[in-house]
Amino acid sequence: MYDVIVVGARCAGASTALLLARAGHRVLMVDRATFPRDTLSTLYIHQPGVARLAQWGVLDDIVATGAPALDRVTYRVADIELSGCSWPVAGQRAAYAPRRHHLDTILARAAVAAGAEFREGCTVEDVLFEDDRVVGVRCRTSGGAVVEERAALVVGADGMRSRVAEAVKAPLVAEDPLMTCAYYTYWEGVSDHFELHETPGRWIGVIPTNDGLTLVASYFPQAEFNRVRADVGTAYLDAVRTTAPTLYDRMAGQEQADKFYGSGDQRNFFRRAAGPGWALVGDAAHHKDSITAKGITDAFLQAEALAAAVGEDLREPARLEEALRTYAEGQEDLLVDGYQSTLFTAALTVRKDRLAMLRAVASKPEFTERYFAAVAGDCATEDLYTPDLLDLLY
Repeated sequence: MYDVIVVGARCAGASTALLLARAGHRVLMVDRATFPRDTLSTLYIHQPGVARLAQWGVLDDIVATGAPALDRVTYRVADIELSGCSWPVAGQRAAYAPRRHHLDTILARAAVAAGAEFREGCTVEDVLFEDDRVVGVRCRTSGGAVVEERAALVVGADGMRSRVAEAVKAPLVAEDPLMTCAYYTYWEGVSDHFELHETPGRWIGVIPTNDGLTLVASYFPQAEFNRVRADVGTAYLDAVRTTAPTLYDRMAGQEQADKFYGSGDQRNFFRRAAGPGWALVGDAAHHKDSITAKGITDAFLQAEALAAAVGEDLREPARLEEALRTYAEGQEDLLVDGYQSTLFTAALTVRKDRLAMLRAVASKPEFTERYFAAVAGDCATEDLYTPDLLDLLY
């Protein structure tokens, strides 16, 4: 019998397993994939996420993969260019964007080093109940054997289409419509820093990663998904050309280094994040449009919140229920600001009042730093509007 079974071993599941194992729990982590393996991702880890990696002792391993430190951001919209970076978070000023076959593997290995057991190629087929309480999982191993494992707590870290969430009938507590569709690929040598480019109806993200490659993503309104996917290459390059012409010129002399990846199913929701014997972390609990690249950082924050709520003792059912209730009730406070700012950005509109705010932000380096701290999630949106900034606006 385990204390915790974590279903999913990517950034949400592996970080949850790592923290719970370090707290002294007997943890089993399972994933249907075998590692290393990439997955659909914008890769970017904002400064609050980087601070957690440093705190957990794995940031040096991320740096060792060759992922560049991203300590400069440019954001271009209309006639405005912001250039700067977030203020440091727990001493970490740079963001990083490692390929997921590096990040997920490093976190999974760290969880194993902390004492977690890891079964790769192991597919969870069902969740086990006693009365109304989750008590374990039934899974098929890489060798084809069907086994049942039991635990005081089962954590679903198995993504937006979570099998665990489906099995426990975790209700949606908030949901908003699909906002954008997105496609990305990798290019050689087109940028050395994080770039954002916006025009009405278009958004381009530029994220340097491992091996001298840069992820360049084009975002479109969800209503254009069928048109875009019918000819991805043409739509993608046209979006870059019209939204970020200087970037387009840089790309013109380089080789596209990979195929296109994309999605028109970027759901926006909060699920109830815990119940009797179960909890959800990462995209299983909360998913939003990838346009603000907050998913990985939010997964780390959720893992930390769950581990803090559970503490070192989860064998007492009444105490565990209270811990899970605390975790679930804290989800909205933890993530709602980033959720709302993502929905605002994903509307792909360029409003006059927002342009006025950005012009004011561009007028002073300290305003720009605070703005990028808000983008990173270390400054609440409401705290962006300091009296000095408001004086320029009104």
